[in-house]
Amino acid sequence: MAEKKRFRVFATSRIGDAAENRLREQGYDLEVFQGPEAPPRALIIEKVKSGIDALITTLRDRIDAEVFEAGKGTLKVVSQIAVGFDNINRADANKYKIPFTNTADVLTEATAEFGFFIMGVLARKMYSSEKLVREQKWPSWHPFLPFLGDEVTGKTIAIIGTGRIGLAMIKKCAGFDMNILCYDPAYQNHEYVAAIQETMDLRHERGVQKEKTWIKYVEVEEALRGADYVSIHVPLLREGETDKPTYHFINEKTLKLMKPTAYLINTSRGPVVDEKALAKALKEGWIAGAGLDVFEKEPLPADSPLLDPEIADRCRVFHHFASGATITRLDIDPNKGMAGRTAQAMIDVLEENYGGDVTKMPYVVNKEAFKEVATDR
Repeated sequence: MAEKKRFRVFATSRIGDAAENRLREQGYDLEVFQGPEAPPRALIIEKVKSGIDALITTLRDRIDAEVFEAGKGTLKVVSQIAVGFDNINRADANKYKIPFTNTADVLTEATAEFGFFIMGVLARKMYSSEKLVREQKWPSWHPFLPFLGDEVTGKTIAIIGTGRIGLAMIKKCAGFDMNILCYDPAYQNHEYVAAIQETMDLRHERGVQKEKTWIKYVEVEEALRGADYVSIHVPLLREGETDKPTYHFINEKTLKLMKPTAYLINTSRGPVVDEKALAKALKEGWIAGAGLDVFEKEPLPADSPLLDPEIADRCRVFHHFASGATITRLDIDPNKGMAGRTAQAMIDVLEENYGGDVTKMPYVVNKEAFKEVATDR
């Protein structure tokens, strides 16, 4: 009986003890860059060139033709521990016939939940309140001084992008009796929206909520003008990639459409927001506040206009943390955790699960590169 091949794997980041142990128990030779910073690009090239079978990556790692060329003849899969894959050149992966995978679905609820929490932190001025207490500047209880926050319940939110995370955000907002304006240039889930409206109507009829609420798809201008909160859930698409790019979708023009009392929340991709325009909008009072978990450049540079002390009371910034919950990031079950899905995605390719048909492997992104191969089987 032939001995099972010991696949060699290099991970550019820790993915947690449970997932790493699973791969080792699977008989893989796993080498992990301990970080927490990203490994130098030269090191990634060196490891790929050494003949590894698989590469585990994060959004920090640029994976392109140079990497695929270094792994020509040996590299079989790139397994990304993230839902996004802006760092992976899809055309290059297809040219070299290297499947790459991601971790969609498992972080949907955690990301939407975090977006909702950002909205609450912004609206109720939690940062300003805690700062007041910590700096011993809270003189006494008063009904409206030194400041008041804004309610979330009963307000109107614009959901920009109604993919998985956008729909999860809608579900949470409906539970807070919010009216919901939806906009998506490419994907509209009218069945889901109808189901949410039915739920809203039933809650009102049964006395669960006092006021009637509504949800509907509208054009982007109506969404931005009518919302008390604007939450972004779109992929990053640049000019030339689509006829509806999202790069700098939030800019001076779109910010000026928003109410001066409105708040912006972004948990999608940093470059969707023009950060200079946003800082200007916050300084000049075009909008009331913003909360961001993603940025044009990460980590956020010290000279970022978003870190200007002048807007610190109305601009919340977080370290790309929306999916940063224990189960979502580390669970070994591929139906629950990013780490588990990253490991399983790689195992599927290396061990030729699904009859070796890459197009049938659930976590492979670039299936289009292997359709001809699948047809020939």
